[in-house]
Amino acid sequence: MSPHGAIACPMGGVKRFSCWRVNALGLKLGCMWYLAIKAALSGILIAIISEVAKRYPGFGGLIASLPLVSVLGMMWLWRDKPDAANMADHAEATFWFVLPSLPMFLLIPAMMRHGIGFWPSLIAGCVLTIALYSLMVWAGPRLGLRL
Repeated sequence: MSPHGAIACPMGGVKRFSCWRVNALGLKLGCMWYLAIKAALSGILIAIISEVAKRYPGFGGLIASLPLVSVLGMMWLWRDKPDAANMADHAEATFWFVLPSLPMFLLIPAMMRHGIGFWPSLIAGCVLTIALYSLMVWAGPRLGLRL
């Protein structure tokens, strides 16, 4: 905070309005609104996908498979920190972390087609993904990947 009561915000610039001041918890109030907008837009995207998938499961799967969350994340990251090297590292790490998540999308339908319920199948898929993420975090750097 400057001596004039202004603070720098990751959205850029210096804000001099009272809503941009640091509150008792040390949070920049204007930046909290920015975070809320990001969360709301991301939530709306998930809601649209689930509504489409109710009527058209294949089309819902297509929309869900698009890297929309990754693209939004990159847009938010670039707005907050326009650093080419940081963005390149983020995009590359995203690629390598997508790979261990893919088997989950084969395990869940296979289990459900064999009579196992949704929740146990989902939990098994998540456990598999966590295990594969752990393997990626361990093996990636040993293989020269920057995660």
